[in-house]
Amino acid sequence: MKHYTIEENPLSHFLFNNTRVSWFWLVVRLYVGYEWLSAAWEKVTSPAWTGAQAGSALSGFLNGALAQVGGAHPNVQGWYAAFLKDAVLPNVHAWSYAVSYGELAVGVALVLGAFTGIAAFFGLFMNLNYLMAGTVSTNPILFVLAIGLILAWKTAGWFGFDRWLVPLLGTPWHPGKGFRK
Repeated sequence: MKHYTIEENPLSHFLFNNTRVSWFWLVVRLYVGYEWLSAAWEKVTSPAWTGAQAGSALSGFLNGALAQVGGAHPNVQGWYAAFLKDAVLPNVHAWSYAVSYGELAVGVALVLGAFTGIAAFFGLFMNLNYLMAGTVSTNPILFVLAIGLILAWKTAGWFGFDRWLVPLLGTPWHPGKGFRK
């Protein structure tokens, strides 16, 4: 069987590989990062998330999600509800800290433009979990923007620390200057 290389279309090549578009991705990255930082700040400064009553806010959120399981077209699927009920609720204190500081880490990394693709991936993963828990809010918008940041990982952090981190650290398929002999 003969193998072919299929060329990338010029528009996607321009959007995701050209540093001239970095200004656009900077705006997207800063917006998404700000959204994560503001959500995280509310949590890390709240006793209900990371203080004396840590886990109480998350427990309320989870119980609201579990209430959306029934009916012909439930907002929360049964398998995900089982995960929330059996894995998250019994460990709600630890999960409360993980959510709060996970959001903070994603926000800081995106605002600084450090490990942008990785931070966007974890932001997308958290948005996916919020969506599966039956919340909408800005999660679909942040989800879609995170996809863009993941696809544009090479240039989305160009106006940020990735401009120096990527050449220094490299990628899994090409070691950077810091790992070459």
